[in-house]
Amino acid sequence: MTAILKQESFLLIAFGFAILSYLFEHTLLEQGQFVSMIAACTLIVVIVMASTRVAHHAEVLAHKVGDPYGTMILTLSAVAVEVLILAIMMGSSSSPTLVRDTIYSAVMLDINGILGLAALLGGLRHGEQPYNDDSSRTYSAMILTAMGISMIVPEFIPEAKWHYYSAFTIFAMVALYALFLKMQVGTHSYFFSYSYRGQATAAAASSVGSTAASTHAQPKPAAETEEEQESATLSIAIILVGVLIIGVLAEFMSAFMNEGLEGTGAPPALMAVVVASISAAPEILTALRAALKNRMQSVVNIAMGASLSTVILTVPVMEAIALYTGQPFLMAMTPVQTVMVAITLIVAAINLNDGQTNAIEGMTHFVLFATFVMLTFLGL
Repeated sequence: MTAILKQESFLLIAFGFAILSYLFEHTLLEQGQFVSMIAACTLIVVIVMASTRVAHHAEVLAHKVGDPYGTMILTLSAVAVEVLILAIMMGSSSSPTLVRDTIYSAVMLDINGILGLAALLGGLRHGEQPYNDDSSRTYSAMILTAMGISMIVPEFIPEAKWHYYSAFTIFAMVALYALFLKMQVGTHSYFFSYSYRGQATAAAASSVGSTAASTHAQPKPAAETEEEQESATLSIAIILVGVLIIGVLAEFMSAFMNEGLEGTGAPPALMAVVVASISAAPEILTALRAALKNRMQSVVNIAMGASLSTVILTVPVMEAIALYTGQPFLMAMTPVQTVMVAITLIVAAINLNDGQTNAIEGMTHFVLFATFVMLTFLGL
């Protein structure tokens, strides 16, 4: 028990900050904008620390089930954190574009930031890095379709009929994800996996010695199986507790940040970038480790899968909330956002079409990410 508590020190710290925020929220808010902003920044760091533990246990589960299930668990845990923070912040934020800007920021961060930096660093270390190009084409087509339906077409929907199209969007996103999920874990799961040279060699050696090994094969001890089950159960429990703590911290962080940014002239999309960055922080670390180990398929699954999951899962949840409350929010992207998404997906379609990435391809995406940061700084 002591060992577990020591390993989960980040979550314990986060829990402590949640209690402190509850006790001193009003006192800190009364101290003015500067103190509120310091408190908000502190809670952002704590939330990222807690989310790394959630991601760690998602990786533990991912290791047990392997790809493509592994990266799916990781991306879904990140999206769950994002949706939770968004739902909480919508209650305290007056911005009608928070959901749209968060999804847009997440796509820029995932494809141009994570994929770009990982391909750049991995390419500088390993040269060309192989992956299964079936996965990249599938992800690109799904992301373009989902963003087109939910964030481009709404520009042309009359305000009086928003609830009809909102309901349709929920149905479309659920249908798309249901089919994608069936394909990802079913008959087309090989689209999202790649047999690396080391794996192939090990598989061949295993095949050669399979007859001899079968005569000595022993069933896995019951104690070992029970230990694995306990480990998986513990990971699931910690993920749930971690998401709950993150949700509580996000509510206080939102209040402090709203107070800290009031009247400062900060870019309207800053809150959205913060939400997207918090949810993507664990994915960034995981993707960079995979790229440096020359496992680009994991990077593609994480970066493109996170983008798709963000759009296709966040949209129906938020649209359902809008329908329930009767308060619509603006989903149609601005012209600048539409152009950036179009350039990003076109560049991704070109770069991720040959089954190998390199440093030049990574640099093109990373420059697009730098452009996104500059546009956000300019308030565009």
